[in-house]
Amino acid sequence: MFSRIWTAKSTPSSSEAQTSIDRLLKALDTTEVVVVGAGSGLSTSAGFTYDGQRFEANFADFIARYHFADMYSGGFYPFATLEEHWAYWSRYININRYIDAPKPVYDDLLRIVGKKDYFVLTTNVDHCFQKAGFDKKRLFYTQGDYGLFQCSRPCCNKTWGNSRAIRQMVEQQQGMRIPTALLPTCPNCGAPATTNLRADDTFVEDEGWHQAAERYSNFLRTRAGLRTVYLELGVGYNTPGIIKYPFWQMTAKNPKATYACINAGEALAPREIEPQSICINADIGEVLAALR
Repeated sequence: MFSRIWTAKSTPSSSEAQTSIDRLLKALDTTEVVVVGAGSGLSTSAGFTYDGQRFEANFADFIARYHFADMYSGGFYPFATLEEHWAYWSRYININRYIDAPKPVYDDLLRIVGKKDYFVLTTNVDHCFQKAGFDKKRLFYTQGDYGLFQCSRPCCNKTWGNSRAIRQMVEQQQGMRIPTALLPTCPNCGAPATTNLRADDTFVEDEGWHQAAERYSNFLRTRAGLRTVYLELGVGYNTPGIIKYPFWQMTAKNPKATYACINAGEALAPREIEPQSICINADIGEVLAALR
């Protein structure tokens, strides 16, 4: 549908960046609806970095043994035992799900859109939206939640919270292993449990997931044709079919719509929707602070 010719690939000067911010501020002030599409870049801007000092401070022993380059790649390592797997993953989940983001980026976003008729679609799994105070019924996190377990088989379409289990794993692990007694299992069939993250066809879409999907679909259907800002924040090209491409398509179909993309290094839009697009190549947190 869209050409390979892009527009607004960057904002090369501070004056042009400010012009784009001013345009976005006006669009948000006059819009009837805001649909937020959030990817990992939003949490990165909030301080949830997966490498560097934060990674080294929490995983020094794993880095020394396995030479992991970052937290994300370490998550794919085929550990020899589940005890070691969960020693790594319990720390991973704890710092990315149960510890607040270092920077108030999500709080700033709520101040900007919270009084609007908004809905959030996100591929993030760190629960930052709900911790910041976003209405759970206006949130659809499509790829799962670090805070939920599911059966690894799976034997059923159910998930359950893991906060207590994760805390115990973090507190009681020694020598990069958790006690065998703490290994999580499915309460229904006894099989090993795993984190509710979309990686393959074993991902569990539970009742809450389907309810959120229906609320999002209904939101879009009942606001069709209204003055809308599709606010895309930190979305890359790993899964563009979830947020980016649909936002482009919905913008193209609605002459009252504005597509706004804030993403350091990847702020662009197709030429077909250039008049309706605002692309800001900058740190998301800095832009939101300016909008606030």
